[in-house]
Amino acid sequence: MDIAEKRNIVEDIVKKIQDNSHFYITDIEALNAVDTSSLRKKCFEKDIEIVVVKNTLLKKALEQVDGEYEELYDVLKGNTSVLFCETANVPAKLIKEFRKSGKEKPLLKGAFAEESIYIGDDQLDSLTNIKSREELLGDIITLLQSPIQTLVGSLQSGEKTIAGLVKSLSEKEN
Repeated sequence: MDIAEKRNIVEDIVKKIQDNSHFYITDIEALNAVDTSSLRKKCFEKDIEIVVVKNTLLKKALEQVDGEYEELYDVLKGNTSVLFCETANVPAKLIKEFRKSGKEKPLLKGAFAEESIYIGDDQLDSLTNIKSREELLGDIITLLQSPIQTLVGSLQSGEKTIAGLVKSLSEKEN
């Protein structure tokens, strides 16, 4: 691979990092061709782009992107593939689902999700529990609606009480 090819690869990785809000650095080395194909298919279905990359080129790309990625440099050893996505928890859920078939890989080396860095496979559960922006907005809307729904319910029950009271009073006068 000549210098121009390496430069193009680094530029492509930089663009992918800038275009995607989140990325996971994984190790898929022990997967056979069938499992790798299955993983790629599942990534495609979940709108995750998977790229196998040399550690040195990924490090150069991270150095060129605005942000603090130095913590991830130590995980750039051995076989490395990067999962790029728009929703932070989707790759973590995909990895957990893929492992249910008895596989030990993909192994999470590190991740950049929701503007935080996660190091190590033990962070997979934390990443799975991250809520997406849409999920957080839904939670906020639900919280805001709750008092309004209570108020409307109270007014509606009060309406029946008042109607019953008026009816009772009008019947008493007769």
